[in-house]
Amino acid sequence: MTEPGPTILALIPAHDEAPRIGAVVRAAAAHLPVLVVDDGSRDGTAEAAEAAGAMVLRQQPNQGKGAALRAGFARAIAEGALAVVTLDGDGQHDPAELPRFVAAERERPGELIVGRRDFARMPLVRRLSNTAGTIVLSTAVGHWIPDNQSGYRLVGRRLMAEMLGSREDGFAFEVEMIAVSLREGWPIRWVPISTIYGEERSHIRPLHHLREFIGVSRRARKIVRGGGR
Repeated sequence: MTEPGPTILALIPAHDEAPRIGAVVRAAAAHLPVLVVDDGSRDGTAEAAEAAGAMVLRQQPNQGKGAALRAGFARAIAEGALAVVTLDGDGQHDPAELPRFVAAERERPGELIVGRRDFARMPLVRRLSNTAGTIVLSTAVGHWIPDNQSGYRLVGRRLMAEMLGSREDGFAFEVEMIAVSLREGWPIRWVPISTIYGEERSHIRPLHHLREFIGVSRRARKIVRGGGR
């Protein structure tokens, strides 16, 4: 377990992850207390997470990752947590790397520490999508953002509170965290993480995703310039 100090929670949003969530929770609990937000699952996700030792919040119906993270942030703030480290419940983030985020925060406290993936290790479609997204967002906000869609990240208490008013969902919510940090002058830091993909087929449509991301980047630019959400 992590050395004593202000609490940092592992926060896992999950939807229909019953076959995988138990293993993820057990691995994460070796390092941090675990909070799972069950986002309208129709299987036994909540029960499996509780059996593995997690605190569980349930929200019905399914509301999306952004809403799940906001619910987790609100609970973490109420519990007095200093920060959370968000990771996915499907095994694409290695819980053994949680100490990297904790060590980075202990060394130099901050509001946002993002796990940086190696794009070269991604399937081709995802590599192209993430590379294009990096260029588009970095141009929009005027700062180089090497990995804007990584969901493995440490989020500090002030940033959690700022994000409770967000209306974004999915990857747009995670981009907004970056924009808010830039607006507030909170440095963003990066730690290397493993790039893990299974054999599943990608559902990304590159041109559609790029068009959508351009819209998200425009909203991020507005936030950075102080224009609000």
